[in-house]
Amino acid sequence: MDEPRRILTRLFEAAVRAADPVEALRPHLPEKPKGRTIVIGAGKGAAQLGRAFETLWDAPVEGAIVTRYGYGADCRSLRVLEAGHPVPDSAGLAGARTLIDAVTGLDPDDLVVALVTGGGSALLPAPPGPLTLADEAALNRALWASGAPISVMNRIRAQVSVVKSGRLAALAAPARVVTLVVSDVPGDDPAEVASGPTVPRAGTPAEALRFAATWNIDLPGPVAGWIAGGKGAPPDPDDPAFARNEVRVIASAGRSLEAAARAARSMGLPAAVLSDAVEGEAREVGRVHAAIARQIAKTDRPFARPVVLLSGGETTVTLAGEGGRGGRNTEFLLSLALDIAGTDGIAALAADTDGIDGSEDNAGAFADGASVAAMRAAGRDPAADLAAHDAWGAFDAAGALFEPGPTGTNVNDFRAILVR
Repeated sequence: MDEPRRILTRLFEAAVRAADPVEALRPHLPEKPKGRTIVIGAGKGAAQLGRAFETLWDAPVEGAIVTRYGYGADCRSLRVLEAGHPVPDSAGLAGARTLIDAVTGLDPDDLVVALVTGGGSALLPAPPGPLTLADEAALNRALWASGAPISVMNRIRAQVSVVKSGRLAALAAPARVVTLVVSDVPGDDPAEVASGPTVPRAGTPAEALRFAATWNIDLPGPVAGWIAGGKGAPPDPDDPAFARNEVRVIASAGRSLEAAARAARSMGLPAAVLSDAVEGEAREVGRVHAAIARQIAKTDRPFARPVVLLSGGETTVTLAGEGGRGGRNTEFLLSLALDIAGTDGIAALAADTDGIDGSEDNAGAFADGASVAAMRAAGRDPAADLAAHDAWGAFDAAGALFEPGPTGTNVNDFRAILVR
């Protein structure tokens, strides 16, 4: 397994390099303003973007960035604040307040540069009206347990915030706002990344409640009452406050997957990008990928061996009660491992490009046809682990966790399957 792991790791590294903050920012720097330049940022890769912006911007800059604990970076002028993710905490509440203060009271000659990456939804809790931080934390837990796609989650979050869905940009008016986005969402809609703090999206309370009902999301009582009261609708994208706003996606899963494909071809391995926008239940997506890999191993269809299959996007895990350790990438991979058990010539890596999958310190894991046997030899029952959402425990026992550490970027899930 050592050689396949080296190959798969090189492909992951190529995908991450394609979203390098300096190279991603360089062609998208806005025109310098007559007034001040204020940088605000949120997300698991936002601090590295802030440091890169300072490197490239040869003029005074001020502002603040909120990122996950352990994901900070040394910046000269920008304040870097760390907060809780995936469950928001009081540090995130203070961080949101800091960003609000940074964009309040600006002039038409001022420029706000918003550096936005995935993870900002949880990192910027800002409950409206009578709602509390505990209410927003309970909402986040309910959303993640539901298995709903990110677009559905964000339609609901937009009703329960004073910063999400363009509200932070509205506060910056009449200053010009340029939003630079590293996309971690299927389809690369910038309004979905970090719930779009500077990118407005229309939505109604009725729509949010309908989504909650459709996906059986158990909204906390105070949140449901607030939404039903009709006070949480986000601003209209046609509001004059957004007339001077610009939004640019500077890095995405699609670009990173193409970089990984080029890296595979440079090693003499044909590569196929299946999709950069895969959604659905992680274990079911794992079974589909396993079926394709088995078909290739058996019949050389739909691709001839050797080949690397690449995909990205954002799968989900629906929890019924308490879940185990791990995240959506390790759950995907455990499902795949069960379905390729005993099959020679297949090796896979699934990992989150930000370096952390779920609640533990691994980005994901490696698997091949011998993984399930190794788990059983170590005293694990991989099928039971999958049922209990404890993929981390299974791969840890097999010595197959992938732990690159925080990468400084976030273009969501990365999956590579090598069929030799």
